[in-house]
Amino acid sequence: MTSDSIDYYTGSIEETHAAAREDVLALGEFGAWIGGEARTAADGEAFATLDPVVGEEICSVPRCTAADVDAAVDAARDAFDGEWGAYSPQERSNAILSWVDALRENVGDLALIESLDGGKPLNHALVETKYALDFLEYYGKVIQADEGITVPTDDDMHVYTRHEPYGVVGLVTPWNFPLTISFWKVGPALAAGNAAVIKPAEQTPLSLLYAAELSKGILPDGALNVVTGFGEEAGAPLTEHAGVGKVSFTGEDVTGKTVMKAAAETVKPVTLELGGKSPYVVFPDADIEEAVRDVAHGIFYNAGQSCDACSRVLVHEDVAEEFTEGLVARAEGLTPGDTLKEGTTVGPLISEDQFGKVTDYIGVGEGEGATLATGGAVDDGDLAEGWFVRPTVLTDVDNDMRVAQEEIFGPVEVVTTFESYDEAIELANDVEFGLAAGVATENATLAHRAAADIDAGSVWVNGNYATPIPGGPFGGYKQSGIGRECSRDALRHYSQEKAVHVALDDPSL
Repeated sequence: MTSDSIDYYTGSIEETHAAAREDVLALGEFGAWIGGEARTAADGEAFATLDPVVGEEICSVPRCTAADVDAAVDAARDAFDGEWGAYSPQERSNAILSWVDALRENVGDLALIESLDGGKPLNHALVETKYALDFLEYYGKVIQADEGITVPTDDDMHVYTRHEPYGVVGLVTPWNFPLTISFWKVGPALAAGNAAVIKPAEQTPLSLLYAAELSKGILPDGALNVVTGFGEEAGAPLTEHAGVGKVSFTGEDVTGKTVMKAAAETVKPVTLELGGKSPYVVFPDADIEEAVRDVAHGIFYNAGQSCDACSRVLVHEDVAEEFTEGLVARAEGLTPGDTLKEGTTVGPLISEDQFGKVTDYIGVGEGEGATLATGGAVDDGDLAEGWFVRPTVLTDVDNDMRVAQEEIFGPVEVVTTFESYDEAIELANDVEFGLAAGVATENATLAHRAAADIDAGSVWVNGNYATPIPGGPFGGYKQSGIGRECSRDALRHYSQEKAVHVALDDPSL
C-alpha cells in the first residue's frame, strides 16, 4: 500500500491482522537507526511490539540501553561536526523537503504501520500520517524565512543577532500519535541545524523506524538517529547524556518532572508537553448539534488517548439534558471493530495496562456517584481478545471527583453542569492541568472572554477541537508543560541566540 489510497483487508479479525503483519514485516528491518543504518542493540537484546487489536506480536525491535544511546549521540555529533553541520539553511530545507517527498511516496505503508502498531482505524491512520507530514514540510519551508535582528545603537557600534543550534538534541515521544509528535520535534530540531536522537515509545516504535529508513541517502548519516527501548534503559540515558544539548519530551507529567530534574544536572533547556484534563464549555446559546459533534470527536477520537482530549464537558444547566442525550446517541453510534476493515470508527486502547486503568476509572466514577449513561468495556465477541472500551459517558459528575480531576486517557467523557459564566470559568480552571479547552457559544463577546479567562495553552471555539495546525503554537499551562511546538517559534527552542557587537571607526580614505 504505497499510495495514499486505503486497501482494506478481508476475512476474520485473526486473518486480517496476520496478513497485515506479513505486509509490515516485508517493508524494512525495524532496527535501531544509528549513523544511517539499522542496528541491533549492543547487547543483542530485543523486545516485542504488539498489535493491540488482537494482542499478538508484530515483530521484535532492539532493546537499546546506555551503550546504544552513546553510539547514537556520537553519530549525531559526528554529523553535526561534519556534513550536516556544514549545510546552509537552504540545504537543510532542501534535505527536509526531499525526505517529505520520500515519505509521501510511501504514505500508505506508513499508515498501515501506524494502524497495526497503534490500534488505529486504517482510515484514521492515513489522515494522521498526511497531517504529520504537513508539520515536517512546514519546518522545511519556514527555515528559509528565518532571520536575526539588527539592534538600534549608536553610530560607533553595529549589533546583530545569530541563532545557532545546540548541536545534538534528545527527543522522547509518546505512543498515541507516533509520527505526528515525532515530526513536531524532529522538524524544528533539524531545521534549526541540530542533529537528533529520538526515542519513540516502546509501544509504537515501528512507523518512526520506517520513516528513518526512508531518510537514507537524503539526510546525511547521523543527522537523524532512533533508539528503541524502555524509559529507564534508553530514555533516561538520553535525557541525562552530557553530549545532548537540549531535550524535548512528550508524555505523562510524572515522567516529565523526572526528565526536567535530569536535564537540570547538565543545565539543559527542556520542552515538556505533559498531561491534560481539558474542559469543553457549552454555553446556553450554543449550537448543540455542532457542540455534540465537536465534543464527541474531541474525546472519542483515538479511543480518547490524546493529551488534549476534552475529557471534561461543562454544560449550562438549561441545555444539559439536550446536550447529554445527543452525546450519548453519538457515542452509541460509533463502532468499535477491526481497525483494518472499512467502517470501524473506534480502535482498542494501546495495551492491557491501559485497558485496566480506563475500566478501573469507570468503576471509580460510578463509586463516587456518577451515572454510567453509556459505554464500558467490550467483553464479548471477536473484540474480547483486544483491549476495547466503548465510547463512555459519565453524568452527574462533581468537579471534585477523581474522574473529573485525573487524566484517564481513554474514551471516557464526564459531564458537569453549571449555572453562570463565573461558575463555568471556575470549574474549567479548577484542575492542575492547562493544555487545551473548547468553547461553544454564538456570542462573540462571550467566546473571546472565555478564551481569555480559561487557563489553557490552546482554546478552540465552535468546532475543530484539538486540531493544531502548522504555524499555530501548541503547549500547556500549569502542570501541562513548558514551551510550545508546531509554530515558527519552536525553532527558537532548538537554537541559542547570540548577540554580536562590532565596534565601528570613523571612515577614512
